[in-house]
Amino acid sequence: MRLPGLFLFLLLLLSSSYLVVTEDDVDRWPTILIAMLARNKEHTLPYTLSLLSNLDYPKDRISLWIKSDHNNDRTIEVLKLWLNKEGNNYHNIQTEMDETSLGNFADEESLAHWSKSRFEHVISLREMALNHARNVWADFLFMIDADIFITQSSTLKDLVLKNLNIVAPMLKSDGLYSNFWCGMTENYYYKRTDEYKDILDRKDIGCFKVPMIHSAVLINLRRRTADELTYNPSKINSYDGPIDDIIAFAVSANKSNVALNICNDKIYGYIMVPLDKKDSLETDRVQLTNLKVESIYDESLLTLDRMFDRYTSLPTMDKMGFDEVYMINLLRRPDRKQKMYMCFEQIGLDVKLIEAVDGKSLDDAALETWGVKLMSNYLDPYHSRPMTLGEIGCFLSHYVIWKDVVDANHAEVMVLEDDIRFEPYFRLKLQRVREQIQHNNIEWDLIYIGRKRLQDEDEPNVSPSLVKAGYSYWTLAYLLSNRGARKLLDAEPLSNLLPVDEYLPIMFDRHPESSWSEHFPHRDLIGLSVSPLLVYPTHYTGEDGYISDTEDSVQVSPTSFPIVLNEKEDL
Repeated sequence: MRLPGLFLFLLLLLSSSYLVVTEDDVDRWPTILIAMLARNKEHTLPYTLSLLSNLDYPKDRISLWIKSDHNNDRTIEVLKLWLNKEGNNYHNIQTEMDETSLGNFADEESLAHWSKSRFEHVISLREMALNHARNVWADFLFMIDADIFITQSSTLKDLVLKNLNIVAPMLKSDGLYSNFWCGMTENYYYKRTDEYKDILDRKDIGCFKVPMIHSAVLINLRRRTADELTYNPSKINSYDGPIDDIIAFAVSANKSNVALNICNDKIYGYIMVPLDKKDSLETDRVQLTNLKVESIYDESLLTLDRMFDRYTSLPTMDKMGFDEVYMINLLRRPDRKQKMYMCFEQIGLDVKLIEAVDGKSLDDAALETWGVKLMSNYLDPYHSRPMTLGEIGCFLSHYVIWKDVVDANHAEVMVLEDDIRFEPYFRLKLQRVREQIQHNNIEWDLIYIGRKRLQDEDEPNVSPSLVKAGYSYWTLAYLLSNRGARKLLDAEPLSNLLPVDEYLPIMFDRHPESSWSEHFPHRDLIGLSVSPLLVYPTHYTGEDGYISDTEDSVQVSPTSFPIVLNEKEDL
């Protein structure tokens, strides 16, 4: 029996709307319209656009729709520069760049203020993009903001292959902000949930149905359900929410039973936190620095095309008011050195490289030359083992710095190891700590800016951001005064050597093992710690990528220097 032509056509249309794409479909990837609104984004667009160029999705299957107006900077100039270079690679380009509508909307208080008129304007533009994608029969619409950074080059392919109605790649910020919500209140605003942080921290990995996604959203237009989607609140039946484009879109999807999905199976990229009314664009620029540093740690770099060099700049390198900033690095760890120097370049930190004393290079003769005598009654409190050559090398590396501080008569220095992760706004936070020290005339010899607190003991505050340090581990980052360096040297620690992160709390008399402390009768080091901390390890014990050059090395007898081999000797 032959089916009527119209019925056959409808059947074919219905079936095609649910076609899925597999990895074998590389020769016929669906068409995508990428839509972007850009306003006062001269500082972020160079990275957003450079990373857009790096996406490995076939560009002849991508069309661009870009609108820009009401700028106070060179946003349009940046867009035109990129389009002139990259535009011919794409299937089609639709742009509208209004260079006459300068400044803010009439009722706006600042560049970061979202007035009703601004929301209405953005809603109309997003709705225009959605309708344009429908009119040109695009298979997908990828709606992105001009201050998101897609660092994973396979992102578009990954999202298409998930065959979801609406999906977003999870984007990281320099805090707890991201491009999704796990909960929505009855009046359509953000609701805190237990699931949110587990998804954000990637403790739970996969794709998750959520009530809100934004800023980088892929919409499957081949599904009939996409016909009900809108950014315009006036088109939503019984809508009683705010005049807001992303909330209206989420509500339209939820009312149409179209699932919104966030995926965190890869590190897809980063997102800027929206500015508050009181914030300036300088706040945004510092936040961009935070994300660039974070991307170095994640090995998911915010790359930049050289054509944008004149729109970007690096901070001036300085020592932040210290006489010296030291960075300890093992010669056989050039990867760590490279990462640290990339971070220093972004933060603007001028450092003096200290080549670490490598435990692998130490032998009986070298230890005798240094004058090292191990503490006779020391055993590692967790593993009941003697010291390792790696721990000795670590101590000697810090000892070299303490001597340099005294020999050069430096007043205050900062000491950093090469496996650290700076907190966002590191410079600003450290500057505030130093202002508190000066304002309150706080005496100090050593200040941890990164550590592991070992006991739940009282640590009284000496200022809003400083506490008296209790028993602590790690020497990954600390401040040291000239007086502090002298106290550490005057105790002659090489004659009773134990690990450096045990030695420091002994010297400020907060170590629980009194039999070790007795070797150092003058324990008057003034040891403080910033709180909250400003530096953390790049990896913790047991995590992927964790390597310890102190623990995983040859052990040394405390009574003589014949070497007892550790089973991890060759690591």
